[in-house]
This record gives sequence, structure tokens and C-alpha cells, in this order.
Amino acid sequence: MHQVIARVISQKGTCEAGHKTGDEFIIGQSTPPGMCSWAFHTLFPFAEVLQFSGSFPWEKDPDKATVACPDPDNPVVFELRREPL
Repeated sequence: MHQVIARVISQKGTCEAGHKTGDEFIIGQSTPPGMCSWAFHTLFPFAEVLQFSGSFPWEKDPDKATVACPDPDNPVVFELRREPL
């Protein structure tokens, strides 16, 4: 099992949760303090795959995934990265 860190790599428009480039969160079984719950629910399935040693065929690095929040007018893009516990 691995730990998954979500880092904001891009933010356009106005994020209602106040996320900005460089913010980092440890993804667990519940929404991390300070993280938008909509973003968490979008990231969670991807984080679970990485946590249990899975990967995504479209990603160049098997230890990472890039996922955007569901707000199309003010997108926040997160990089998820797998790290050993």
C-alpha cells in the first residue's frame, strides 16, 4: 500500500474553495482538511488505484495521475503521486 499526495498544478478562474498552485493534500478515506469536497470526490477513485499499486495507461509516469476538478469554468488541476508509506 502507498500514500497518495494531491498537489495543485494549475488553477484558472476563481476557485470557490481557495485552492492555488502548490497546495498539497494527503488523500485518505475522507476529505482532507481544507480540500473542496467536490474535488476530493473526483480525485478519490484515481487515488485508490495509485494507493494499491495500479496505474493508468495514458500517464507517462505509472506513479502519477493528473485529474481536474469538475468545475469547467474555474478548473483546478491536481497531480496525484504515489509515495511509499
